[in-house]
Amino acid sequence: MDAGRNRAPHPEYALMVSSEAPAAPGRLVEETLDFLAYLELERGLSRNTLEAYNSDLHQYGEFLARRGLDPLAVAPGDLAAFVSELAEGHGERPAVAPATLQRKTACLRSFYRHLRREGIIDHDPTAELRAPRTRARLPKVLTRDEVARLLEQPRGSSPAALRDRALLETMYACGLRASEAIALRLPELDLEVGLLRARGKGSKERLVPVGSRAVASLRDYLEEGRPRLVGLRDEIRVFVNLRGGALSRQGLYKIVQRHARTAGLEGRMSPHTLRHTFATHLLAGGCDLRSLQEMLGHADIGTTQIYTHLSTERLRDVYFDAHPRAHVGPA
Repeated sequence: MDAGRNRAPHPEYALMVSSEAPAAPGRLVEETLDFLAYLELERGLSRNTLEAYNSDLHQYGEFLARRGLDPLAVAPGDLAAFVSELAEGHGERPAVAPATLQRKTACLRSFYRHLRREGIIDHDPTAELRAPRTRARLPKVLTRDEVARLLEQPRGSSPAALRDRALLETMYACGLRASEAIALRLPELDLEVGLLRARGKGSKERLVPVGSRAVASLRDYLEEGRPRLVGLRDEIRVFVNLRGGALSRQGLYKIVQRHARTAGLEGRMSPHTLRHTFATHLLAGGCDLRSLQEMLGHADIGTTQIYTHLSTERLRDVYFDAHPRAHVGPA
């Protein structure tokens, strides 16, 4: 326990929390620092998640300060009142979106569980805390014909066309997030074996198979297109911009949107749509949920399960293949 309390938080989080300290009880600032350090160093959560949790706890600190509450002695009713205030809005602050409310509630539960583990409190006031239920919004996916149309758009043998074709094929073949695609480095590609190493949220790594069409597109790009873009630059990233430097998230977004527009899919997709489509098409083809979880890099299989609702094509095929009354035969 003592070792846990000696965690050194990232200095930028210390600055963020201390600069906001007047709005929150002092003990909350201290425990927030340790909590963020625990999430960063032991749980390996992403920078975006850490910043979101820091903001959530600062907002919680403002609530406590207004009511004169001690963060280590709050009652379940106090926490329920905070969640209700978030859901309904307070003063000039509008009600938060349902998904944001779920995250803020999860942050509070995680924070107080951390305090309980560390022996700072002897009971967890969030044990019964729940955010209002929200209806899950199913992600948009493309049909196989739409994917084929999209992948046909980068035409020609120019370096940009070779890069775009390899990028789109790889994102669809491997279910990569945009951040994973732009972070992909040359040593993380093994085209002989047909595998790549993706670095996901919280710097977690996973191996993902690369299909034959993506391998072929990557070979063409790496042999013919990328050398003409990079020139004499010492660039380790696989996907580069037209100046030979590492491709940015904004650059990737523009590439995807440009080809979506020419494929007649404008407004239908974003880079993440290819990841959703990858998952849905794998399930429709018979992939099991655990394998899909590994390939997507989901920590919780519950996150992966949303794709089971999208994979009706597989269910329909199984039904028509197996049900004796599914087909009308001759009289």
